[in-house]
Amino acid sequence: MDRRIISRRCRCLPKFPEPMSNALSPVIEVEGLTKIFRTYRKEDGLLGAVRGLFHRHHTETKAADAVSFSVREGEFVGFLGPNGAGKTTVLKMLSGLLQPTSGSARVLGFNPSTRPVELKRQFALLMGQKNALWWDLPARESLELNRAIYGIERKQFTDTVDELTDLLDVRDKLGVMVRELSLGERMKMELIAALLHRPKVLFLDEPTIGLDVMSQKKVREFLREYNRRHRVVTLLTSHYMQDIEELCERVILIDHGRIFFDGPLAEVTARFTSTKVIGVDFSAPLPEGYQPPGTVIECDAMRIKVEVLRAEVPAACTSLLAAAPVIDLSVEEVPIEEVIRRVFGGQQDLQKKEYGNKEDRNESHQNPLITT
Repeated sequence: MDRRIISRRCRCLPKFPEPMSNALSPVIEVEGLTKIFRTYRKEDGLLGAVRGLFHRHHTETKAADAVSFSVREGEFVGFLGPNGAGKTTVLKMLSGLLQPTSGSARVLGFNPSTRPVELKRQFALLMGQKNALWWDLPARESLELNRAIYGIERKQFTDTVDELTDLLDVRDKLGVMVRELSLGERMKMELIAALLHRPKVLFLDEPTIGLDVMSQKKVREFLREYNRRHRVVTLLTSHYMQDIEELCERVILIDHGRIFFDGPLAEVTARFTSTKVIGVDFSAPLPEGYQPPGTVIECDAMRIKVEVLRAEVPAACTSLLAAAPVIDLSVEEVPIEEVIRRVFGGQQDLQKKEYGNKEDRNESHQNPLITT
């Protein structure tokens, strides 16, 4: 691409000295961060449209509700929640794309809501469902465009591209038009573009969405190695639990805009489940009429898997060992993806219950004749 075209299209970010920071202080600090979206609800039909000209009905949704957490240098944190839980909203507020309704946030010592240029040079936001590369340009020229935007020196640019293309094994794809790349190849190029200016903070919003198993594995390996080499603070949202298990030692669970767990991934199972899974392979069929302990997850003539309370594991193993000749027996934790599913299912039931109680209180307040 003609460099004159790049210069006309780009407003290069000026260079600033890096702000002084204490290595022991958090890189990301969030305190009471809240975002309320106000939406207009239109009534049906022409009459409803006319009424809306004079009397509008609005609803308020708390996408983030008093969110507080901190992240230190080198941490790789999983940010988990169902669709609509508020994950992307929080990432956008930390990136300066959304203004919070209340609360405060500091990223690398800067307030992201003011969108300081010094901060823009030190973080990157990669959204798996958004494209940052130019579709009509080869990947190499899209990267050149980013180099011009960030004012990256040629040697640093070359060294970074060489390192990242080797880690992701896409060096031979640099000359291919972005629109002609496969989804996995395009996501790898998006990662290179996001890391081209060597950010200190990386926000990843579902980076492996839609990728095949091999591409997901390659991206995970790359992110793990890059974090190990450069100690980049990484906040990852993903619906693929394998991403979280392989990359994150710490997770933050959020639902309906509220954080209800922040701690080691290993503690999720211990805190939110009281059961274990026992799997047994038999060399002979189970006797007819045998009543297995606990809850049966799967069962056939030669194999059974049950879920029992932790305190009942010894007795359950004794019962299963006595039922038929055993080839193999395993005692495992409930799979983390099942734990997360149950956790968020329970949170949604709790929210519905709270909403129902609130409706009952409102109705009782409006009609004092109602008794309970």
